[in-house]
Amino acid sequence: MTDRRWLALYMLCAGELMIVLDTTIVNVALPSIQTDLAFSDATLVWVINAYMLTYGGFLLLGGRLGDLYGQRRLFLFGVTLFTVASLACGISASQNMLVAARAVQGLGGAVVSAIALSLIMNLFRQPAERAKAMGIYSFVCAGGGSLGVLAGGTLTSVLGWHSVFLVNLPIGAAVYAFCVKWLAPDGSQAPGRLDVWGALTITTSLMLAVYGIVNGNPAGWTSAQTLGLLGGAVLLLAVFLALEARVAAPLVPLRLFRAKSLSAANVMGALWAAAMFAWFFVSALYMQRVLGYSPMQVGLAFLPSNLIMAAFSLGISAKMVMRFGTRLPLAAGLLLTAAGLALFALSPVDGGFALHVLPGMTLLGIGCGMAMNPVLLVAMSDVEQSESGLASGVVNTAFMMGGALGLAVLASLAAARTESLLAAGAESAAALNGGYHAAFAVGAVFAAAAALLCAVLLRAGRHSPALQGGETADPAKP
Repeated sequence: MTDRRWLALYMLCAGELMIVLDTTIVNVALPSIQTDLAFSDATLVWVINAYMLTYGGFLLLGGRLGDLYGQRRLFLFGVTLFTVASLACGISASQNMLVAARAVQGLGGAVVSAIALSLIMNLFRQPAERAKAMGIYSFVCAGGGSLGVLAGGTLTSVLGWHSVFLVNLPIGAAVYAFCVKWLAPDGSQAPGRLDVWGALTITTSLMLAVYGIVNGNPAGWTSAQTLGLLGGAVLLLAVFLALEARVAAPLVPLRLFRAKSLSAANVMGALWAAAMFAWFFVSALYMQRVLGYSPMQVGLAFLPSNLIMAAFSLGISAKMVMRFGTRLPLAAGLLLTAAGLALFALSPVDGGFALHVLPGMTLLGIGCGMAMNPVLLVAMSDVEQSESGLASGVVNTAFMMGGALGLAVLASLAAARTESLLAAGAESAAALNGGYHAAFAVGAVFAAAAALLCAVLLRAGRHSPALQGGETADPAKP
């Protein structure tokens, strides 16, 4: 008989996959959405911004609410919210309806992402089982974005843009039904007290930061809007920290950040997320705008790296962690990520797939497959079970903010380099390629910096602290 915990794991990963896919699958459909609903270039960005604001703003709060009121309960609520909002997106006939539904989608996605990792960590307490389970979850997180490029191109071409949202309905319904069956109900202990002012200040701070970052390039990084938003985010963060140091039941106990593994993993994760966004988005732009690939061809170009990551998630990654601990696979994976991006930084205007795309994709697939599992294990290694949802929210927030800021910086750098080359008389394709080269090179620096931090901050050892500990009650068994 199949262990109920593994069945629950597959459903938790399916729920997370819905969220991860959304980042890229909607981007592919944006031109069709713009044409059908008559968005201007200025208003179209809100199809993405509305989602990013609520998703980034509520990750931390969503994780904490799971700790206080029951992780199973909040996960099911998040899945329901995301699925219903996906239906609203899919049937939208106006700009306002779509943007509002996207905001609700982001809220549901934040709750699901913040709690899924915590539920998985609590389901599997034995070293080998946890490593294997986290390998599968890591593949969903790392491979889902590139899978979204292929899925988005296929669905939009065959069924129209509505389908990129409606495809979430059967997935969400299945995830809800089977999680109800395979995840045990939350305990009957009284819920903790919510730090309302802490929740208000940190959520508003994160939303201001996200909006300031994602609009930094079009508005200008030195504009009053950007400086005002980022300044307001910093001010509210300072207020939040002051509140948390004084209240009896803080939303985020500041001692949580004294866990060196969590702090180190957050810094490494933010740098790595910035590098990974260079891979997902900049390489897709290079293949489309320089090499002339169709969206479907771009998705297929990511397929080798996805297959490699799948191989790691289905056993190789867990065996490496059990054999070497987390430090060596994490550092090696980050270095391979840097090498893959460096190869893309050398790709020519008339590049061919076998010689100039596949090698970089292969290294990135191996690097991502090696690093994703260890970085999540490191992040959660020193966290008490009662605060695992909060820690999961912190980790997801670090990844999200690092990726958003990294993408903004890389896009700005690429645009500036392209403009410089055009002004110098370069042809359009060569100028674009030069801009992408700059973005790839800086992305490689981000990954290399994360590898250096891994070597310096993490202690060596055969096994990670995340893989130690005894058996606990099985949350999958009612």
